[in-house]
Amino acid sequence: MPEKPDTDNINLRILIVDDEANIRKTLGIYLEGEGHYVKAVSNAKGALNEISTEVFDLVFLDLRLGQTNGLDLIPDIKTAAPWTKIVVITAYASIDTAVEAIRKGAIDYIPKPFEPDNVAIILKRIQQVQSMEQRIAQLQHDLTQSEPEPMFSSNYASMQKAIEQAKQVAESDAIVLLRGPSGTGKTVLAKAIHGWSNRSDKSFGVISCPALPSELLESELFGHVKGAFTGAVKDNPGRIAMCQGGTILLDEIADLPLTLQPKLLRFIQEKEYERVGDHRTLTADVRIIAATNVDLQQAVQDGIFREDLYYRLNVFEVFIPPLSERPDDVQTLAENMLAFFNGQNHKNIAGFTDDAMAALRHHSWQGNIRELRNVIERAVILCNSDTISIENLPETIRPAKAQAKLGDNISLGKIEEEHIRRVLASTKSLQEAADILGIDQATLWRKRKAYNI
Repeated sequence: MPEKPDTDNINLRILIVDDEANIRKTLGIYLEGEGHYVKAVSNAKGALNEISTEVFDLVFLDLRLGQTNGLDLIPDIKTAAPWTKIVVITAYASIDTAVEAIRKGAIDYIPKPFEPDNVAIILKRIQQVQSMEQRIAQLQHDLTQSEPEPMFSSNYASMQKAIEQAKQVAESDAIVLLRGPSGTGKTVLAKAIHGWSNRSDKSFGVISCPALPSELLESELFGHVKGAFTGAVKDNPGRIAMCQGGTILLDEIADLPLTLQPKLLRFIQEKEYERVGDHRTLTADVRIIAATNVDLQQAVQDGIFREDLYYRLNVFEVFIPPLSERPDDVQTLAENMLAFFNGQNHKNIAGFTDDAMAALRHHSWQGNIRELRNVIERAVILCNSDTISIENLPETIRPAKAQAKLGDNISLGKIEEEHIRRVLASTKSLQEAADILGIDQATLWRKRKAYNI
Protein backbone atom coordinates (compact mmCIF):
# COMPACT_ATOMS: atom_id res chain seq x y z
CA MET A 1 0.00 0.00 0.00
CA PRO A 2 1.30 3.51 -0.72
CA GLU A 3 2.04 5.59 2.34
CA LYS A 4 -0.20 8.53 3.13
CA PRO A 5 1.35 11.65 1.59
CA ASP A 6 3.27 14.03 3.82
CA THR A 7 0.74 16.75 4.63
CA ASP A 8 3.56 19.33 4.81
CA ASN A 9 4.23 18.74 1.07
CA ILE A 10 0.70 18.92 -0.30
CA ASN A 11 0.40 19.48 -4.06
CA LEU A 12 -1.59 22.69 -4.44
CA ARG A 13 -4.02 23.95 -7.07
CA ILE A 14 -2.72 27.45 -7.87
CA LEU A 15 -4.09 30.38 -9.89
CA ILE A 16 -1.69 33.12 -11.06
CA VAL A 17 -3.29 36.52 -11.75
CA ASP A 18 -0.75 38.90 -13.32
CA ASP A 19 -0.84 41.16 -16.38
CA GLU A 20 2.83 40.48 -17.20
CA ALA A 21 3.13 37.48 -19.52
CA ASN A 22 6.70 36.82 -18.43
CA ILE A 23 5.70 36.57 -14.76
CA ARG A 24 2.83 34.20 -15.60
CA LYS A 25 5.14 32.00 -17.67
CA THR A 26 8.18 31.83 -15.37
CA LEU A 27 6.19 31.50 -12.15
CA GLY A 28 3.96 28.87 -13.78
CA ILE A 29 6.94 26.82 -14.97
CA TYR A 30 8.49 26.90 -11.50
CA LEU A 31 5.26 25.91 -9.72
CA GLU A 32 4.52 23.07 -12.15
CA GLY A 33 8.09 21.86 -11.73
CA GLU A 34 7.36 21.59 -8.00
CA GLY A 35 4.39 19.32 -8.77
CA HIS A 36 1.56 21.84 -8.41
CA TYR A 37 -1.46 22.31 -10.72
CA VAL A 38 -1.34 25.79 -12.24
CA LYS A 39 -3.69 28.08 -14.17
CA ALA A 40 -2.73 31.64 -15.18
CA VAL A 41 -4.81 34.66 -16.27
CA SER A 42 -4.00 38.30 -16.98
CA ASN A 43 -6.97 40.22 -15.56
CA ALA A 44 -9.68 40.36 -12.90
CA LYS A 45 -12.43 39.02 -15.18
CA GLY A 46 -10.36 35.96 -16.04
CA ALA A 47 -9.55 35.42 -12.37
CA LEU A 48 -13.19 35.47 -11.27
CA ASN A 49 -14.17 33.19 -14.15
CA GLU A 50 -11.54 30.61 -13.10
CA ILE A 51 -12.50 30.89 -9.41
CA SER A 52 -16.15 30.28 -10.30
CA THR A 53 -15.41 27.14 -12.35
CA GLU A 54 -12.54 25.50 -10.46
CA VAL A 55 -11.39 25.07 -6.88
CA PHE A 56 -8.00 26.59 -6.04
CA ASP A 57 -5.96 26.32 -2.87
CA LEU A 58 -3.85 29.39 -3.57
CA VAL A 59 -3.98 32.56 -5.70
CA PHE A 60 -0.90 34.62 -6.54
CA LEU A 61 -2.47 38.05 -7.18
CA ASP A 62 -0.69 41.03 -8.74
CA LEU A 63 -1.77 44.38 -7.27
CA ARG A 64 -1.51 46.19 -10.62
CA LEU A 65 -3.68 44.57 -13.31
CA GLY A 66 -3.66 47.27 -15.98
CA GLN A 67 -6.18 49.85 -14.79
CA THR A 68 -7.52 47.49 -12.09
CA ASN A 69 -6.33 47.52 -8.48
CA GLY A 70 -5.73 43.95 -7.32
CA LEU A 71 -6.74 44.93 -3.77
CA ASP A 72 -10.32 45.39 -5.00
CA LEU A 73 -10.32 41.80 -6.29
CA ILE A 74 -9.46 40.22 -2.91
CA PRO A 75 -12.99 40.47 -1.37
CA ASP A 76 -14.55 39.03 -4.55
CA ILE A 77 -12.19 36.04 -4.46
CA LYS A 78 -12.84 35.45 -0.74
CA THR A 79 -16.61 35.65 -1.29
CA ALA A 80 -16.53 33.15 -4.16
CA ALA A 81 -13.99 30.82 -2.50
CA PRO A 82 -13.53 31.54 1.22
CA TRP A 83 -11.19 28.56 1.62
CA THR A 84 -8.70 29.89 -0.99
CA LYS A 85 -5.47 31.49 0.30
CA ILE A 86 -4.31 34.70 -1.42
CA VAL A 87 -0.70 35.87 -1.73
CA VAL A 88 -0.26 39.39 -3.11
CA ILE A 89 2.67 40.05 -5.49
CA THR A 90 3.65 43.55 -6.57
CA ALA A 91 6.48 45.77 -7.67
CA TYR A 92 5.03 48.54 -5.51
CA ALA A 93 6.03 47.16 -2.15
CA SER A 94 5.11 49.12 0.94
CA ILE A 95 4.07 48.35 4.50
CA ASP A 96 0.78 50.18 4.00
CA THR A 97 -0.08 48.09 0.93
CA ALA A 98 0.79 44.86 2.75
CA VAL A 99 -1.38 45.74 5.74
CA GLU A 100 -4.29 46.69 3.49
CA ALA A 101 -3.98 43.43 1.49
CA ILE A 102 -3.99 41.30 4.64
CA ARG A 103 -6.86 43.32 6.10
CA LYS A 104 -8.91 42.50 3.00
CA GLY A 105 -8.16 38.78 3.28
CA ALA A 106 -4.70 38.01 1.84
CA ILE A 107 -2.56 35.59 3.82
CA ASP A 108 0.88 36.81 2.70
CA TYR A 109 2.78 39.32 0.60
CA ILE A 110 5.77 39.07 -1.76
CA PRO A 111 7.44 41.97 -3.65
CA LYS A 112 8.73 41.88 -7.24
CA PRO A 113 11.30 40.95 -8.35
CA PHE A 114 11.34 37.64 -6.47
CA GLU A 115 13.55 34.57 -6.63
CA PRO A 116 12.47 30.90 -6.56
CA ASP A 117 13.61 30.73 -2.93
CA ASN A 118 11.13 33.48 -2.03
CA VAL A 119 8.29 31.55 -3.67
CA ALA A 120 9.42 28.29 -2.01
CA ILE A 121 9.16 29.93 1.43
CA ILE A 122 5.62 31.11 0.63
CA LEU A 123 4.58 27.66 -0.61
CA LYS A 124 5.99 25.96 2.49
CA ARG A 125 4.03 28.34 4.69
CA ILE A 126 0.78 27.73 2.78
CA GLN A 127 1.29 23.96 2.93
CA GLN A 128 1.86 24.17 6.68
CA VAL A 129 -1.33 26.22 7.10
CA GLN A 130 -3.32 23.67 5.08
CA SER A 131 -1.80 20.82 7.07
CA MET A 132 -2.72 22.55 10.33
CA GLU A 133 -6.29 23.18 9.13
CA GLN A 134 -6.68 19.52 8.22
CA ARG A 135 -5.33 18.39 11.59
CA ILE A 136 -7.64 20.77 13.43
CA ALA A 137 -10.60 19.43 11.42
CA GLN A 138 -9.55 15.87 12.29
CA LEU A 139 -9.23 16.74 15.99
CA GLN A 140 -12.67 18.36 15.93
CA HIS A 141 -14.04 15.22 14.30
CA ASP A 142 -12.37 13.03 16.94
CA LEU A 143 -13.75 15.15 19.79
CA THR A 144 -17.29 14.85 18.45
CA GLN A 145 -16.98 11.25 17.26
CA SER A 146 -20.17 9.38 18.01
CA GLU A 147 -19.19 5.98 16.65
CA PRO A 148 -16.68 3.33 17.77
CA GLU A 149 -13.49 3.03 15.76
CA PRO A 150 -14.03 0.86 12.65
CA MET A 151 -12.71 -2.70 12.82
CA PHE A 152 -10.98 -3.94 9.69
CA SER A 153 -10.26 -7.53 10.62
CA SER A 154 -12.37 -10.67 10.50
CA ASN A 155 -12.24 -14.42 11.03
CA TYR A 156 -14.31 -15.04 7.91
CA ALA A 157 -13.08 -15.38 4.34
CA SER A 158 -16.00 -13.38 2.88
CA MET A 159 -15.27 -10.34 5.06
CA GLN A 160 -11.50 -10.71 4.65
CA LYS A 161 -12.06 -10.63 0.88
CA ALA A 162 -14.12 -7.42 1.11
CA ILE A 163 -11.47 -5.67 3.23
CA GLU A 164 -8.62 -6.74 0.96
CA GLN A 165 -10.51 -5.67 -2.17
CA ALA A 166 -11.22 -2.28 -0.59
CA LYS A 167 -7.53 -1.77 0.20
CA GLN A 168 -6.51 -2.74 -3.33
CA VAL A 169 -8.99 -0.47 -5.10
CA ALA A 170 -8.11 2.43 -2.79
CA GLU A 171 -4.82 2.81 -4.67
CA SER A 172 -6.67 3.68 -7.88
CA ASP A 173 -9.24 6.32 -8.84
CA ALA A 174 -11.73 3.66 -9.98
CA ILE A 175 -15.41 4.03 -9.10
CA VAL A 176 -16.36 1.61 -6.32
CA LEU A 177 -19.78 0.03 -5.81
CA LEU A 178 -20.29 -1.15 -2.23
CA ARG A 179 -23.06 -3.74 -1.85
CA GLY A 180 -24.49 -5.37 1.23
CA PRO A 181 -27.49 -5.37 3.56
CA SER A 182 -28.42 -2.20 5.43
CA GLY A 183 -26.27 -1.56 8.48
CA THR A 184 -23.25 -3.63 7.44
CA GLY A 185 -20.89 -0.64 7.48
CA LYS A 186 -20.77 0.51 3.86
CA THR A 187 -20.26 4.15 4.86
CA VAL A 188 -17.45 3.18 7.24
CA LEU A 189 -15.72 1.18 4.50
CA ALA A 190 -16.13 4.06 2.03
CA LYS A 191 -14.40 6.40 4.49
CA ALA A 192 -11.63 3.82 4.88
CA ILE A 193 -11.14 3.60 1.10
CA HIS A 194 -10.78 7.39 1.02
CA GLY A 195 -8.34 7.27 3.94
CA TRP A 196 -6.21 4.58 2.28
CA SER A 197 -6.12 6.49 -1.03
CA ASN A 198 -3.87 9.25 -2.35
CA ARG A 199 -6.86 11.58 -1.93
CA SER A 200 -6.83 11.25 1.87
CA ASP A 201 -5.62 14.83 2.37
CA LYS A 202 -8.75 16.16 0.59
CA SER A 203 -12.40 16.20 1.63
CA PHE A 204 -14.73 13.20 1.99
CA GLY A 205 -18.46 13.87 1.57
CA VAL A 206 -21.62 11.79 1.87
CA ILE A 207 -24.85 12.30 -0.05
CA SER A 208 -27.84 10.23 1.11
CA CYS A 209 -29.92 9.78 -2.03
CA PRO A 210 -33.26 8.96 -0.30
CA ALA A 211 -32.91 11.76 2.26
CA LEU A 212 -33.91 14.68 0.02
CA PRO A 213 -36.46 15.36 -2.74
CA SER A 214 -35.12 15.48 -6.28
CA GLU A 215 -34.67 19.26 -6.60
CA LEU A 216 -32.91 19.62 -3.25
CA LEU A 217 -30.76 16.56 -3.91
CA GLU A 218 -29.55 18.11 -7.18
CA SER A 219 -28.68 21.33 -5.36
CA GLU A 220 -26.87 19.45 -2.59
CA LEU A 221 -24.81 17.50 -5.11
CA PHE A 222 -24.14 20.04 -7.88
CA GLY A 223 -24.84 23.34 -6.08
CA HIS A 224 -27.04 26.28 -7.05
CA VAL A 225 -26.82 30.02 -7.64
CA LYS A 226 -28.70 32.65 -5.68
CA GLY A 227 -32.32 32.93 -6.85
CA ALA A 228 -32.33 29.57 -8.65
CA PHE A 229 -35.45 28.56 -6.73
CA THR A 230 -37.56 29.68 -3.79
CA GLY A 231 -35.34 29.71 -0.72
CA ALA A 232 -32.06 29.97 -2.65
CA VAL A 233 -31.01 33.16 -0.86
CA LYS A 234 -27.29 32.68 -1.56
CA ASP A 235 -24.97 30.65 -3.76
CA ASN A 236 -24.30 27.06 -2.74
CA PRO A 237 -21.14 25.56 -4.28
CA GLY A 238 -22.48 22.00 -3.87
CA ARG A 239 -20.82 18.92 -2.46
CA ILE A 240 -18.89 18.19 -5.66
CA ALA A 241 -17.07 21.54 -5.53
CA MET A 242 -16.45 21.18 -1.80
CA CYS A 243 -14.90 17.75 -2.34
CA GLN A 244 -12.59 18.84 -5.17
CA GLY A 245 -9.70 16.39 -5.29
CA GLY A 246 -11.41 14.15 -2.73
CA THR A 247 -14.18 11.56 -2.58
CA ILE A 248 -17.99 11.54 -2.51
CA LEU A 249 -20.07 8.61 -1.28
CA LEU A 250 -23.50 8.36 -2.91
CA ASP A 251 -25.34 6.33 -0.30
CA GLU A 252 -28.35 4.22 -1.33
CA ILE A 253 -27.69 5.05 -4.99
CA ALA A 254 -30.71 3.00 -6.09
CA ASP A 255 -32.90 5.81 -4.74
CA LEU A 256 -31.31 8.43 -7.01
CA PRO A 257 -34.23 9.94 -9.00
CA LEU A 258 -34.33 9.06 -12.70
CA THR A 259 -34.20 12.79 -13.56
CA LEU A 260 -30.78 13.11 -11.88
CA GLN A 261 -29.26 9.89 -13.21
CA PRO A 262 -28.19 11.29 -16.63
CA LYS A 263 -26.58 14.30 -14.91
CA LEU A 264 -24.58 12.02 -12.64
CA LEU A 265 -23.64 9.86 -15.65
CA ARG A 266 -22.36 12.95 -17.47
CA PHE A 267 -20.27 14.02 -14.48
CA ILE A 268 -18.75 10.54 -14.16
CA GLN A 269 -17.86 10.45 -17.86
CA GLU A 270 -16.88 14.05 -18.54
CA LYS A 271 -16.15 15.50 -15.05
CA GLU A 272 -18.52 18.33 -16.08
CA TYR A 273 -21.71 19.68 -14.49
CA GLU A 274 -23.81 22.81 -13.99
CA ARG A 275 -25.14 24.27 -10.78
CA VAL A 276 -28.91 24.68 -10.54
CA GLY A 277 -29.87 27.98 -12.18
CA ASP A 278 -26.43 28.51 -13.75
CA HIS A 279 -25.64 28.07 -17.46
CA ARG A 280 -21.87 27.86 -16.95
CA THR A 281 -20.26 24.43 -17.23
CA LEU A 282 -17.99 23.59 -14.30
CA THR A 283 -15.40 20.85 -13.92
CA ALA A 284 -14.20 18.93 -10.87
CA ASP A 285 -11.98 16.01 -10.02
CA VAL A 286 -13.90 13.94 -7.49
CA ARG A 287 -13.83 10.19 -6.94
CA ILE A 288 -17.23 8.49 -6.76
CA ILE A 289 -18.09 5.66 -4.38
CA ALA A 290 -21.65 4.34 -4.51
CA ALA A 291 -23.41 2.15 -1.95
CA THR A 292 -26.61 0.14 -2.15
CA ASN A 293 -28.50 -2.59 -0.31
CA VAL A 294 -30.59 -3.56 -3.35
CA ASP A 295 -29.92 -5.45 -6.56
CA LEU A 296 -29.17 -2.73 -9.13
CA GLN A 297 -29.49 -5.19 -12.02
CA GLN A 298 -33.06 -5.87 -10.93
CA ALA A 299 -33.62 -2.11 -10.60
CA VAL A 300 -32.46 -1.75 -14.23
CA GLN A 301 -34.91 -4.46 -15.32
CA ASP A 302 -37.68 -2.71 -13.36
CA GLY A 303 -36.99 0.52 -15.25
CA ILE A 304 -36.07 2.58 -12.18
CA PHE A 305 -32.31 2.70 -12.79
CA ARG A 306 -30.48 3.52 -16.01
CA GLU A 307 -28.52 0.63 -17.49
CA ASP A 308 -25.67 2.87 -18.74
CA LEU A 309 -25.28 4.43 -15.27
CA TYR A 310 -25.24 0.98 -13.67
CA TYR A 311 -22.37 -0.15 -15.88
CA ARG A 312 -20.45 3.08 -15.19
CA LEU A 313 -20.87 2.59 -11.43
CA ASN A 314 -20.13 -1.13 -11.41
CA VAL A 315 -16.42 -0.80 -12.20
CA PHE A 316 -15.25 -2.44 -8.99
CA GLU A 317 -17.80 -4.13 -6.73
CA VAL A 318 -17.18 -4.94 -3.08
CA PHE A 319 -19.77 -7.04 -1.22
CA ILE A 320 -20.01 -6.78 2.58
CA PRO A 321 -21.58 -9.94 4.07
CA PRO A 322 -24.29 -9.72 6.75
CA LEU A 323 -23.35 -9.93 10.41
CA SER A 324 -25.48 -13.05 10.94
CA GLU A 325 -22.94 -15.01 8.90
CA ARG A 326 -20.06 -13.90 11.17
CA PRO A 327 -20.79 -14.84 14.83
CA ASP A 328 -17.12 -14.63 15.85
CA ASP A 329 -17.01 -11.08 14.47
CA VAL A 330 -20.08 -10.28 16.58
CA GLN A 331 -18.06 -10.99 19.72
CA THR A 332 -15.09 -8.87 18.61
CA LEU A 333 -17.33 -5.99 17.52
CA ALA A 334 -19.33 -6.15 20.75
CA GLU A 335 -16.16 -5.94 22.86
CA ASN A 336 -14.89 -3.02 20.77
CA MET A 337 -18.21 -1.18 21.16
CA LEU A 338 -18.26 -1.92 24.90
CA ALA A 339 -14.90 -0.16 25.30
CA PHE A 340 -16.20 2.84 23.34
CA PHE A 341 -19.48 3.19 25.26
CA ASN A 342 -17.68 2.66 28.56
CA GLY A 343 -15.79 5.86 27.79
CA GLN A 344 -18.89 7.75 26.69
CA ASN A 345 -20.83 6.79 29.80
CA HIS A 346 -17.94 6.99 32.30
CA LYS A 347 -18.22 3.31 33.20
CA ASN A 348 -15.73 0.47 33.58
CA ILE A 349 -17.71 -2.63 32.57
CA ALA A 350 -15.26 -5.51 32.11
CA GLY A 351 -17.17 -7.68 29.63
CA PHE A 352 -20.18 -9.92 29.08
CA THR A 353 -21.53 -12.91 30.96
CA ASP A 354 -21.40 -16.19 29.05
CA ASP A 355 -25.15 -16.29 28.47
CA ALA A 356 -25.21 -12.65 27.30
CA MET A 357 -22.44 -13.28 24.77
CA ALA A 358 -24.11 -16.49 23.61
CA ALA A 359 -27.32 -14.53 23.00
CA LEU A 360 -25.42 -11.91 20.98
CA ARG A 361 -23.66 -14.55 18.89
CA HIS A 362 -26.86 -16.44 18.05
CA HIS A 363 -29.07 -13.44 17.26
CA SER A 364 -30.09 -12.99 13.60
CA TRP A 365 -28.98 -9.29 13.43
CA GLN A 366 -31.35 -8.12 10.73
CA GLY A 367 -30.02 -4.58 11.33
CA ASN A 368 -26.41 -5.80 11.21
CA ILE A 369 -23.68 -3.64 12.82
CA ARG A 370 -26.06 -0.70 13.31
CA GLU A 371 -28.42 -2.91 15.37
CA LEU A 372 -25.50 -4.34 17.38
CA ARG A 373 -24.26 -0.83 18.15
CA ASN A 374 -27.65 0.19 19.55
CA VAL A 375 -27.92 -2.99 21.64
CA ILE A 376 -24.48 -2.51 23.22
CA GLU A 377 -25.07 1.19 23.92
CA ARG A 378 -28.38 0.34 25.65
CA ALA A 379 -26.76 -2.47 27.64
CA VAL A 380 -23.96 -0.21 28.90
CA ILE A 381 -26.50 2.38 30.07
CA LEU A 382 -28.58 -0.25 31.90
CA CYS A 383 -25.70 -2.24 33.41
CA ASN A 384 -24.97 -1.53 37.08
CA SER A 385 -22.39 -4.28 37.62
CA ASP A 386 -18.97 -5.14 36.23
CA THR A 387 -20.37 -7.34 33.44
CA ILE A 388 -23.26 -7.08 31.01
CA SER A 389 -25.78 -9.82 31.74
CA ILE A 390 -28.62 -11.30 29.74
CA GLU A 391 -31.04 -9.03 31.61
CA ASN A 392 -29.32 -5.95 30.17
CA LEU A 393 -30.15 -7.07 26.61
CA PRO A 394 -33.48 -6.38 24.86
CA GLU A 395 -36.15 -9.08 25.05
CA THR A 396 -35.73 -9.67 21.31
CA ILE A 397 -32.11 -10.69 21.87
CA ARG A 398 -32.65 -13.06 24.78
CA PRO A 399 -33.35 -16.75 24.10
CA ALA A 400 -36.98 -17.74 24.51
CA LYS A 401 -37.83 -19.13 27.93
CA ALA A 402 -40.26 -21.92 28.57
CA GLN A 403 -43.00 -20.34 30.68
CA ALA A 404 -43.46 -21.78 34.14
CA LYS A 405 -46.84 -23.33 34.95
CA LEU A 406 -48.53 -24.94 37.93
CA GLY A 407 -47.37 -28.50 38.54
CA ASP A 408 -43.88 -28.00 37.04
CA ASN A 409 -40.94 -29.18 39.11
CA ILE A 410 -39.88 -25.64 39.99
CA SER A 411 -39.81 -23.50 43.13
CA LEU A 412 -42.66 -21.31 44.36
CA GLY A 413 -40.37 -18.34 43.75
CA LYS A 414 -40.19 -19.12 40.01
CA ILE A 415 -43.96 -19.48 39.84
CA GLU A 416 -44.36 -16.13 41.66
CA GLU A 417 -41.82 -14.41 39.37
CA GLU A 418 -43.54 -15.67 36.21
CA HIS A 419 -46.96 -14.63 37.53
CA ILE A 420 -45.74 -11.12 38.40
CA ARG A 421 -44.13 -10.73 34.96
CA ARG A 422 -47.36 -11.76 33.21
CA VAL A 423 -49.49 -9.40 35.28
CA LEU A 424 -47.11 -6.47 34.70
CA ALA A 425 -47.13 -7.16 30.95
CA SER A 426 -50.92 -7.12 30.80
CA THR A 427 -51.60 -4.01 32.93
CA LYS A 428 -51.25 -0.31 32.26
CA SER A 429 -49.86 0.82 35.61
CA LEU A 430 -48.02 -0.48 38.67
CA GLN A 431 -51.04 0.33 40.83
CA GLU A 432 -53.29 -1.81 38.63
CA ALA A 433 -50.76 -4.66 38.77
CA ALA A 434 -50.49 -4.38 42.57
CA ASP A 435 -54.29 -4.47 42.92
CA ILE A 436 -54.53 -7.66 40.83
CA LEU A 437 -51.70 -9.30 42.80
CA GLY A 438 -53.30 -8.30 46.13
CA ILE A 439 -50.21 -6.42 47.39
CA ASP A 440 -49.27 -2.76 47.79
CA GLN A 441 -46.92 -0.92 45.43
CA ALA A 442 -44.03 -0.98 47.94
CA THR A 443 -44.19 -4.79 48.10
CA LEU A 444 -44.44 -4.98 44.32
CA TRP A 445 -41.36 -2.75 44.05
CA ARG A 446 -39.38 -5.06 46.38
CA LYS A 447 -40.42 -8.16 44.44
CA ARG A 448 -39.54 -6.53 41.11
CA LYS A 449 -36.12 -5.70 42.49
CA ALA A 450 -35.64 -9.23 43.86
CA TYR A 451 -36.57 -10.81 40.52
CA ASN A 452 -34.70 -8.19 38.48
CA ILE A 453 -37.89 -7.24 36.62
